[in-house]
Amino acid sequence: MLNRRLIRIKVFKVLYAAEASAETSLAASQKELLLACGKTLDLYYFLLNLLPALKKVAAERIEIGKNKFNPSESEKAASTRFVDNRFVAMLEGDSAFTETCRKKGLQWGEYDVFLKKLYASITASDYYQDYMSDPESSLRKDCEFVSRIYQEELEDNEMLWDILEETSVYWADDLGYVLNVIIRSLEPVAGGAALPAYNVFLKDDDRAFALDLLKAAMLNYDKYLAIVSENTANWDPDRIVRVDATLVVMGIAEAVAFPSIPVKVTINEYVEISKYYSTPNSNVFVNGVLDVIVRKMCDSGEIVKQGRGLYTGK
Repeated sequence: MLNRRLIRIKVFKVLYAAEASAETSLAASQKELLLACGKTLDLYYFLLNLLPALKKVAAERIEIGKNKFNPSESEKAASTRFVDNRFVAMLEGDSAFTETCRKKGLQWGEYDVFLKKLYASITASDYYQDYMSDPESSLRKDCEFVSRIYQEELEDNEMLWDILEETSVYWADDLGYVLNVIIRSLEPVAGGAALPAYNVFLKDDDRAFALDLLKAAMLNYDKYLAIVSENTANWDPDRIVRVDATLVVMGIAEAVAFPSIPVKVTINEYVEISKYYSTPNSNVFVNGVLDVIVRKMCDSGEIVKQGRGLYTGK
C-alpha cells in the first residue's frame, strides 16, 4: 500500500511532533508511526466501501420513482445499470472486504447528505450519461465507470475532506494517494483479475525502513541539527523554518543509515516533501543545505554508499 515517499512523510510528521513535545519516547513514536501507516489501508477500504453506499442511494431513487402515484415513462423504465454494476457486486460479495469494513467501522451510513449530493453530481455528469447509454455491458465498462467516479468526484470534494478530517486525523494527506491506488487497481480487475489484496507496506522491508528511519532521526536529532547549524552560517537561525530543519535532519539520517539508497534519491525526496509541507522557498534551502552536508560527510567517510549509491558530487 504505502510507497517510500508516503512512508517518509509519515516519519516526518511523527518526528516533528516528537521533537515539538520533547517528551515522546522512541518506542511511543514508533508505535504512533505504525498506527499512522495502518490508517492509510483503512482509508482504502473506506473509499472502496463508498460504492455499495452509492448503489443503495441509486436503488432507492429508482424505487421512489416507480412507486409514485403517476410515474413517468422514464421512471417506470429507469435503468438499473448502476445498481447492477459488476464491480460493486464483486465488493459486496467479498466477505473479507465487507467484514473488515464492518469491524473497523468503515461505513457510510451516517453520511446520507454527502451520499445524495455525490450521487447527484455523478448522475449529472457526461461520463454517467455515456455509461448508461453505452450498448456494451461488461465488467470492463463497469470498472471504467467506477474509475471515473474516483477520478472526477472525490479529490477536490470539500464535503469528503470534512468527513475524512472528522473521521481520522491520519487521513488528510492520504486521499490523493489512495485514490490513485484504487484507480490503478481497477485496471487488472477490468481484465478479469481479482481485486488486489494490499498490505500496509508495498514491500517486506518497508516496515523496517520506516521504523529504522525514525530511529536514526530521533536518536541523532540533536547531533544532526548541530551539523545543520554549522552549515547555515549565512542564515538567520530564527528564520530557519523548523519544518525545513527537520527535513534536513531526516535526509542526513537516511543518508547515513541506509547505504543502499542513492544520495540523489534521498535529497530529491526531501526536496519534494518540502514543497508541500513548508514555505515556497524551502525546497531551495533543503536542497542546498542537504547537498552541502552530505557532500562533506561522504568526503569524511561518515556516509558510506554501496555501488551506484556512492555520492559523486555531480
